[in-house]
Amino acid sequence: MALMDFIKKQFIDILQWTEEADGTLAWRFPMAEMEIQNGASLTVRDSQVALFVNEGTVADVFAPGMYKLTTQTLPVLTYLKNWDKLFESPFKSDVYFFSTRTQLDQKWGTPNPITIRDKEFGIVRLRAFGIYSYHLTDPKLFYQKISGTRDSYGREELEGQLRNTMVAGLTDLFGESGVPFIDMAANQDEFGKAMFAKAAPMFAEFGLALDSLVVQNVSLPEELQKILDQKIGMNMIGDMQRFTQYQVANAIPEAAKNEGGMAGLGVGMGAGVGFGQVMGQAMASAAQGMNQAAAPVASVSADEVVATLEKLHGLVEKGILSQAEFDAKKAELLKKLT
Repeated sequence: MALMDFIKKQFIDILQWTEEADGTLAWRFPMAEMEIQNGASLTVRDSQVALFVNEGTVADVFAPGMYKLTTQTLPVLTYLKNWDKLFESPFKSDVYFFSTRTQLDQKWGTPNPITIRDKEFGIVRLRAFGIYSYHLTDPKLFYQKISGTRDSYGREELEGQLRNTMVAGLTDLFGESGVPFIDMAANQDEFGKAMFAKAAPMFAEFGLALDSLVVQNVSLPEELQKILDQKIGMNMIGDMQRFTQYQVANAIPEAAKNEGGMAGLGVGMGAGVGFGQVMGQAMASAAQGMNQAAAPVASVSADEVVATLEKLHGLVEKGILSQAEFDAKKAELLKKLT
């Protein structure tokens, strides 16, 4: 009966992995009831590593190449199985193959905004995303900490862990950098390098090597982005008083073409206050600002007075200023010539 069982057993004489499934990081050779023969051939292809495990204990590791399994090529396994000089054939052992190919174009990003203290805006919430690549370097460590005794372990199963590891480092990095958000766009390469340095040791703990990390975008939530856009616009405008005058001057010709346009313009600019009053206040503020800029000299040149009067007269002709308002302004300007 024992002889018949021995004859029925299947013996393995070739061990190899063709990596048919893309994205598989670890794969266990299907042993079932089979055993490995003395002198069996082990083929480890480029971008692969093979690992022999005896009763849960990691034994021999094989780099790419072709091997004949003997006591010389399996020294650790020979020791664990208490083989002396003779190779016991056949024998059972778990054999795992690992892919060391570079895993390209892996996505990372912040699932939720990261709250930091910004020099410009105070407390803000940031989002960031990018890509990274890595490869497996230590099959023993990866087996012990990640893949274990499973038949196979895929790249997608590891994605969440790696992404969360990087995002955790990103939170600390943003807080430690002290770089205002407004300057982050110009420093994305530097942030990528800093993130790489922070994340690489975390990858190494899993038996992986981080090959590259790119920060593609750093952004604010939509509501804060609108505020930033307004701030940028105000900074670009600079002198709001001059900008308001410029807008009014450009809006007058268009409004004058449409019936009721001047009234609509008055309502929009004055927010319920008469447009003539708004224009009078704007002109008074402009004159006051011009006086302050020219202090301590209170007078203005005749050319400036004439130019201002011509502009005001044009507003009278368009019905924007009354004659009384024009006369009052004219008298005020003429006094500055004395």
